Amino acid sequence: MVSKKSTFGLAVISALLFTGTASAEGQSTLDKVKKAGVLSCGVSTGLPGFSNPNAEGQWEGIDVEFCQAMAAAVLGDKGKVKYVPLTAKERFTALQSGEIDVLSRNTTWTLQRDGTLGLNFVGVNYYDGQGFMVKKDLGVNSALELDGASVCVQSGTTTELNLSDYFRANAMSFKPVVYDTYDATVKGFESGRCDTLTTDQSGLYASRIKLADPNSAEVLPEIISKEPLGPVVRQGDDNWFNIAKWTLNTMINGEEFNITSANVDEMLKSKDPNIRRILGQDGPKGKGLGLNDDWGYQIIKQVGNYDESFQRTVGTDSPLNIQRGVNALWNNGGIMYAPPIR
Repeated sequence: MVSKKSTFGLAVISALLFTGTASAEGQSTLDKVKKAGVLSCGVSTGLPGFSNPNAEGQWEGIDVEFCQAMAAAVLGDKGKVKYVPLTAKERFTALQSGEIDVLSRNTTWTLQRDGTLGLNFVGVNYYDGQGFMVKKDLGVNSALELDGASVCVQSGTTTELNLSDYFRANAMSFKPVVYDTYDATVKGFESGRCDTLTTDQSGLYASRIKLADPNSAEVLPEIISKEPLGPVVRQGDDNWFNIAKWTLNTMINGEEFNITSANVDEMLKSKDPNIRRILGQDGPKGKGLGLNDDWGYQIIKQVGNYDESFQRTVGTDSPLNIQRGVNALWNNGGIMYAPPIR
């Protein structure tokens, strides 16, 4: 679940101090990463599908794979990533202070975060939003069928406010079953204290696979709030910002032009100018970003395009089994869209 609260004071001061220090040293983040030979990436303390250590202790998830894609672009090796687990409270300060080079931790892009923290959101790698999970035996297929339902919800969150707004707007009533923590909220739902559980959909899918019987519950299709999740970098280093942006854009464009980790070598023979630019054979190549010309090829060869990453981590090839929905490409019924590489 994405925290909707942040404490700014000390973090903003840290950001300003770091910006001044970086300027004085004249060292860009790209130079720092190349010198260290490793990309320091802030991730969650454990959210299945997004950033979570597996049974072997290896980090995996859609946010983790963005870090790997950046390492492939910058260092030529997706494995050269140092993962730094961070709580919601710690994440922004760690980025502002320079402890990490990029934050890729299911973080919602908002005006306040963009405008007051000295940070830049790279783009959206997962369009999320608040939703509902129900037990299948309830026989409900839509949130609009929840009139009169009891709802497990965490107190003191915008989730609670969105819930009230949604039911009011649709002339429905509900009985809130309120808990202080999210873990307690999930346990309340699993024990039958309520008909439905509400939080961000990514959190619902992650919680569902942790139930004693994951098949007993399903996530309803409605999304009742906007929670665009994406990677974040510090302000003040435009080139690093561009590298992060175009890493994500390359994965999305790779899907649009059907370039996969399996066929990328064959695609090097393509005459399509769009494909040739994505793979660094024509067009701007790597000069403008300070990267090797094959940076786009390395991203797709080593990590894959956006669809490969999505399906592997949160989609139909993963335990979460999330459908693409709004995260489908713009030309396939969704809103996922990347500027052209040219």
